[in-house]
Amino acid sequence: MEETSIQRGDTPSGWPILDEAYLALRTAVRGVADGDWELPTPCEAWNVTQVVQHASGDQVGYAGFITGGRMPTEDPFAPSGKVAGSPVDLAEEAMTYGTSAWVTVEADAEAVPVPIPVPGGTLPARAAVAVCALDAAVHAWDIAAATGQPSTLRPETARALLAATRDVIEPFRGFAFATPVPPGEGDDDAAVLLRHLGRDPGWRPPAR
Repeated sequence: MEETSIQRGDTPSGWPILDEAYLALRTAVRGVADGDWELPTPCEAWNVTQVVQHASGDQVGYAGFITGGRMPTEDPFAPSGKVAGSPVDLAEEAMTYGTSAWVTVEADAEAVPVPIPVPGGTLPARAAVAVCALDAAVHAWDIAAATGQPSTLRPETARALLAATRDVIEPFRGFAFATPVPPGEGDDDAAVLLRHLGRDPGWRPPAR
């Protein structure tokens, strides 16, 4: 797998790429206005609340596989759209749990358990954290795009995530990711990543 800038470091989770993805997700979720939780998103079957549920459930799943602890109480791929408390609190709790799990993962770990269909059910640490960060970062973009917020996906981050996960995500085609979207003129690294994941970087919500 291609080397990237994904390294361990002195951050809350121990992985700067994940902390950046969490910051993006936190910013996007906190930026949702009170009346916008049911807006459509680039994940066409889901509204904003459902994307938050999915993203939160995924982070809980990664943490649960690492720690052997609790797992999502709801299928992340069938989000109900109903949250007992606040979607903001749901996301925050998931990221707190994720942070506490990833800080225990050493940079040279060769077999980190992951909740995705890869041979043996494990990935080397840098690939595992990259896939986890990819999930949070891309769903942060989904939420931001759906609610008219600025993009939370930095081109440098997108470049590192694409390099680290390009091979790993192929088994997800038709399940978590759609067919790649053809490139567009003037695409930056964020747009390249989004297109690779089957998203249109120019997606905008329908007029209200």
